[in-house]
Amino acid sequence: MADRLLLTLGVLGGTGKEGMGLAYRWARAGYPILIGSRSLEKAQAAAADLNQRLGETIVRGLLNAEAAASCDIAILTVPYRAHRATLEGLRQALQDKILVDVTNPVQPPRIEEVFVPEAGSAAQEAQHILGDQVQVVSAFQNISHELLMGETALECDVLVTGNSQPAREQVIELVRAISLEGWDAGSLKNAIVAEGLTSVLIGINRRYGLKAAGVRITGGSSSGRG
Repeated sequence: MADRLLLTLGVLGGTGKEGMGLAYRWARAGYPILIGSRSLEKAQAAAADLNQRLGETIVRGLLNAEAAASCDIAILTVPYRAHRATLEGLRQALQDKILVDVTNPVQPPRIEEVFVPEAGSAAQEAQHILGDQVQVVSAFQNISHELLMGETALECDVLVTGNSQPAREQVIELVRAISLEGWDAGSLKNAIVAEGLTSVLIGINRRYGLKAAGVRITGGSSSGRG
């Protein structure tokens, strides 16, 4: 717990369902959390809701720019339509940090069909916008907010991609902190796979009457690799 308290996580665009779910799980694991939003009122209301649920004050609500500047690791959880504008507005605040991009580049109304951004993936797009001084890592696209906000064990694995191996390893620690299995899936070029799987999983949910289809890697444990 003490090591985790050294890192403050900023969940940017964190008033949405996925952001709230991740913030809740990390706060339960002992991380101080900054919820960021374009609206200070919305950010503070979201933080108050989480603190009430947690039974302690460990989450603060701030404007996105303040959360980005004050955190050690930033996590972006905005819809794809807000992806570029949000990143362009936070470019300076995110320099020399790790940004975990959770964005799924789905295109309504055909969200069950994979959409590939011009850059190859939303995460690669983020890297282009932010520049080389920001270590963009892609993760958490394939886990449902319903699972994150629940109280049961999380039966889902997380594919982690990024151009910096130390950054990928640090994000895998964040994955493990909320009792998920994190897998080093290589460079940021591979982010297209995890992002595209989201549309596939949405379709599976609808066709089979599921609520939270996810992915699992079989054949062993990520902690056992040599």
